[in-house]
Amino acid sequence: MRRNIVLLLLFFCGRITAQTNPETYSVDPASVEQAGVPKGEILKFTFEDSKIFPGTSREISIYVPAQYKADKPACVYVNQDGIQWKAPTVFDNLIAKNEIPLTIGVFITPGKVLAQNKEAIDRFNRSFEYDGLGDSYARFLLEEVFPFVESKKTSDGRAIILSNNGNDRAIGGSSSGAVCAFTAAWERPQEFSRVFSAIGTYTGLRGADRYDILVRKYEPKPIRIYLQDGSNDLNIYAGDWWKANESMDRALQFSGYDVKHAWGEGAHNGQHGTAIFPEAMRWLWRDYPIPIVAGVTKNPFLNDILIENEGWELVGENYGFTEGTAVNAKGEVFFQDIPNSKTYKVGVDGKLEVYIHDSKKASGTTFSASGDMLTITGGWSEPPTKQVHRYKTAKAYEVVANETPGNDITITFMGNTYVTSPDGRERPSKLYLIKPNGERSVVDEGLKFANGVCLSPDQSQLYATESATHWVWVYQIQADGSLAHKQKYGWLHVRDVDENAWSDGLKCDQDGRIYVTSLSGIQVMDQLGRVNAIIPTPKTKGQVSNLCFGGPDFDVMYVSCHDKVYRRKVKVKGANNFEKPIKPANPRL
Repeated sequence: MRRNIVLLLLFFCGRITAQTNPETYSVDPASVEQAGVPKGEILKFTFEDSKIFPGTSREISIYVPAQYKADKPACVYVNQDGIQWKAPTVFDNLIAKNEIPLTIGVFITPGKVLAQNKEAIDRFNRSFEYDGLGDSYARFLLEEVFPFVESKKTSDGRAIILSNNGNDRAIGGSSSGAVCAFTAAWERPQEFSRVFSAIGTYTGLRGADRYDILVRKYEPKPIRIYLQDGSNDLNIYAGDWWKANESMDRALQFSGYDVKHAWGEGAHNGQHGTAIFPEAMRWLWRDYPIPIVAGVTKNPFLNDILIENEGWELVGENYGFTEGTAVNAKGEVFFQDIPNSKTYKVGVDGKLEVYIHDSKKASGTTFSASGDMLTITGGWSEPPTKQVHRYKTAKAYEVVANETPGNDITITFMGNTYVTSPDGRERPSKLYLIKPNGERSVVDEGLKFANGVCLSPDQSQLYATESATHWVWVYQIQADGSLAHKQKYGWLHVRDVDENAWSDGLKCDQDGRIYVTSLSGIQVMDQLGRVNAIIPTPKTKGQVSNLCFGGPDFDVMYVSCHDKVYRRKVKVKGANNFEKPIKPANPRL
């Protein structure tokens, strides 16, 4: 009897809650067909030729406004999960009132790999395409969907011409489709600048629960975001949707993004999203065509490093593979083009020249207190030289060490040289110490592809990157140059599409920050090994491989990025191993 009473009470409480908090929303006039408003056309196609998501079949619906004349590219709105939000009607009304620009809508359903017979089910690709981080879906849109759309014509023969300007593109979706929209903009902010996110799945399905942290650490991107969610959204094994959306909103505000939210009490459905879609479109397209710009973050690490409105400047390009960025006491910067066996120099006046015409395919580069340039040659040359070279001038070198295959090199103020020596990705690596008298010894081994190496500002610690994992290791340098107290130290972020961070070169500034090049960009650690900030680098053929601080005041960051080299003026100054050690302030614990 008591149990039945409890069940009845719970039942009626549920009914009372449902009656007290019904999901009812006012209807925006733009969501209703209006007399006299020109009506756009909707074209439907099946797309089955994806190379990025092979074997998939999906429907693509194209909304073309009645006012579209095919005389110039149109703005674009992309939506996952096909047509939602009464979007064609909304676009008809908003375009007619000039509340948004002339916009072509591209509505895409998630892919399915169709079953080959009736006894099997289709493979549903929605979570793989939508929930995962990485640039696959952005590439799918840019490389496959947009060309497919532009290959079609309207029913009266008008060509469909989409703008290729990211400021003219918006993207949106619901639930996993919302995360997909945000990911496309996050990965390609120059291609998609406006995001509508309804009941977004920023939770632990395929890694999107990391976004609120990444947003806080990354240099802000030029994206505008409208978020919607309700307090009765899902709270299941993968996380709490409502709290995750709140956390995303707070992270975006912290990092200076142009963000707005519409919170309600609804569940995991599209009712609230449909109600506010017209207003979201007005807000996202307000002040168009003024370009959306990146905001100012509250991240102190980024603000202590970066100068507002100071971006990357191209130094040189069309190299085979650039590595070994290093600076001398004058502030001149040197880097290696390994496959072409050349060393380049950037003068303090910014002028670029070939410094050594045959570098023996050197990779790592450093300068000693006496001004000599040391390079390490590894397995690039045929046959491999496996030597450490010392250049007093560009015209001649002496061999410091034989049979020392290496990747990166650094030298202390007192003249002890350290070399990382990876032996493929599977075999344990070695760390060599070469003393001023030429004596060579192995001071550590076992790292999985030991790559970059650098000294702390006080030259008491040696940092080494382990490319095949997400760790940066640290050693304490002893009085005799040997290494002690080896420890996993820096925890690096790994992109969703990778198995490791592939950290490469690294350098310190005078305050003790550690700048680590990786597949995610430049990850900046504090002295406790915590990544506080991530600075993305321009897109090239590959990742950023190394960096140094050059210029007369050592306050210009130079980075080697595969086939290109860039520089950027910063607020910090580099810590130079050829200068007397500097004791930085204690870190904040």
